[in-house]
Amino acid sequence: MLVRRLVGLALLVALVWSCWLYFQINAVAGKDEARTADAIAVFGAAEYSGRPSPVLHARLDHAVELYREQIAPLVITLGGGSDRDSGKTEGGVGRDYLLANGVPFDQIVAETESVDTEQQVTRLAEIARQRHLNSIVVVSDGTHLFRVRKLCEDAGLIVYTSPRPALGHIDGYDMAQRYFHEMLSYTALRMHLNFGWMHGKADA
Repeated sequence: MLVRRLVGLALLVALVWSCWLYFQINAVAGKDEARTADAIAVFGAAEYSGRPSPVLHARLDHAVELYREQIAPLVITLGGGSDRDSGKTEGGVGRDYLLANGVPFDQIVAETESVDTEQQVTRLAEIARQRHLNSIVVVSDGTHLFRVRKLCEDAGLIVYTSPRPALGHIDGYDMAQRYFHEMLSYTALRMHLNFGWMHGKADA
């Protein structure tokens, strides 16, 4: 009987946590906080042989739009590469894309060593300290930004979230996967667990 009650309590706590987390992720995903800041930071996503994937393309396009609106004078591209990327990195591909779209070289910082969201935030904090950046507009997928914001706040950064536009129609199954990934990733983060298999490049 005691075991049954403990299991029931654990399930209830998990349900309450999941519901709270879902609404937190959803609230951040649906709100664009972009405003005047010291820099715009674009979180990395996959690149294919030196060209941005559709997801990274959309993030970079959004950053270019914010830059042209004079939201910030500096754009930071984040993300490294793997042994299979032939020396290409997400940050480097992002820099090249920004250059091709009119952002001057001296107003771009390409971070090319990080392999996941946590490392990208760590490197962003280092860049912010080196360049005395007080506030940053962070750009990524809407569902990704709740975790990004919490990590940035833990690193002492002042950030404003700005989700990239949606890419066509997203079916319910794909959206559920995105939420599940973020809920699991954030829960693991808060429990200080390290699940390497969650470090995929689809969203981070």
